[in-house]
Amino acid sequence: MKVVEKIELLKERREKVRAMGGEARIAKQHEKGKMSARERVDYFFDEGTFRELDMFVQHRSTNFGIDKVEIPSDGVITGHGLVNGRPVFVFSQDFTSRGGSLGEMHAAKICKVMDLAMKSGVPVVGLCDSGGARVEESVDALKGYGDIFFRNSRASGVIPQISAIMGPCAGGAVYSPAMTDFIFMVKKQSHMFITSPYVIKTVTGEESTFEELGGAMVHNEKSGNAHFACDSEEETLDQVKELLEYLPNNNMEDAPVVEMGDDPARLCPSLDTIIPDDARMAYDMKDVVEEVVDNGEFFEVQKYYATNAIVGFARLNNRSVGIIANQPAVSAGCLDINASDKISRFVRTCDAYNLPIITFVDVPGYLPGVQQEWDGIIRHGAKLLWSYAEATVPKLTVVTRKDYGGSYIAMSSKHLGTDMVLAWPTAEIAVMGAKGAVEVISTYRKAIAGAEDQDAMRAEKIKQYEDKFNTPFEAAKRGYIDDVILPSETRMRLVDALEILSTKSEALPPKKHGNIPH
Repeated sequence: MKVVEKIELLKERREKVRAMGGEARIAKQHEKGKMSARERVDYFFDEGTFRELDMFVQHRSTNFGIDKVEIPSDGVITGHGLVNGRPVFVFSQDFTSRGGSLGEMHAAKICKVMDLAMKSGVPVVGLCDSGGARVEESVDALKGYGDIFFRNSRASGVIPQISAIMGPCAGGAVYSPAMTDFIFMVKKQSHMFITSPYVIKTVTGEESTFEELGGAMVHNEKSGNAHFACDSEEETLDQVKELLEYLPNNNMEDAPVVEMGDDPARLCPSLDTIIPDDARMAYDMKDVVEEVVDNGEFFEVQKYYATNAIVGFARLNNRSVGIIANQPAVSAGCLDINASDKISRFVRTCDAYNLPIITFVDVPGYLPGVQQEWDGIIRHGAKLLWSYAEATVPKLTVVTRKDYGGSYIAMSSKHLGTDMVLAWPTAEIAVMGAKGAVEVISTYRKAIAGAEDQDAMRAEKIKQYEDKFNTPFEAAKRGYIDDVILPSETRMRLVDALEILSTKSEALPPKKHGNIPH
């Protein structure tokens, strides 16, 4: 065969593989509002930068006549390219090719790009759209999943791993996304579940639809398995790109510095009046966050889950930071099981990727209730203490209002190794609120019991307690608060603290790893 013929043969083979499952199946994807696997890759990467790997890989199973079935690229497109000028590895499952089912070689392709990503110190993004394990390949398919899970674990905290669920993701397939740092889902299109609605109905008699069981909003609102719910595939891919901008390529680097054009010394006068005079009244902590960060840009994570807590990314003086806050507008900002898990995971993510952590505190305590106790608020709450104490990145805290009891300790207090704690003059730092304290402190109880006008005496004792303890100054006297600041100074002071702590170096005691509360 002549050279020119070989070149033509290569071109023909490329075109055949690029056709994926064929025009009819691609059209069916489009009818469902879905892109093809290749269209997703083309949309995701900077134009002309994607380089495909393993295009010509084929399965080698002979079971049940599958050896006579040709599956282009074995149902998954893999390779690397640039996203906003930065390198990223990707795998994109092709539902038009045998339903994107995972077999031995399909998994091997994914493992190869994960290995290359680890060696290169580059993020890896998985675009998941698969019917699950390829039944014809039996245990080889299961082995493939195991190989991927092993790499998910090894890569965790080393390179960012992001999963975008673009269609079905069922059975064992769900565990790989669950082991990654972030999961995106498309509303009314993507689904995740261990057991299908059909099997559940057969076994338990419970009836549900795919959407009710494992849709995007179910996992964003109820289970907390997903971090983002998007209206379309395009929005999903755009948000993945935006997320990558806040993250470093790997755990040995810092996130990119992005010129935001916002004055680091800018004052925030609106914050001087944001706290209501009535301590029982709520305000929106997101308003505080957006006023402080560069250009008011806040990339919220898990915004639908445990909404009494807020987590997300922003920039402060052009540097990426992780933001954590209580939300007094929801359940008074109380900590509960879900909020504890949400914050703990985010703290560890920020610490893994060298992102300073800024915590805004307005918390009256842990949510009381029998069900919370039975469901394990002790161990879930302990994760919060653990994660803050374990983190070695710069940690800054701003107490805006309530900061009571165990939740005072848990929300990035000085005692958990936080580097700098600032408080507004409206801060209330105490074991508990004044009303509760008056009922507990014996001298107050006796004074009230012996008074002719018990209501007047109770009000007097409450005011005494508030004047002494429901301020930031008792804590400041002991150095637990580094400074009491005007709310309008918050941005400026955080920028200064972040700058002085930019060279912070702290090492944990030598050990294999800690044993985080289960």
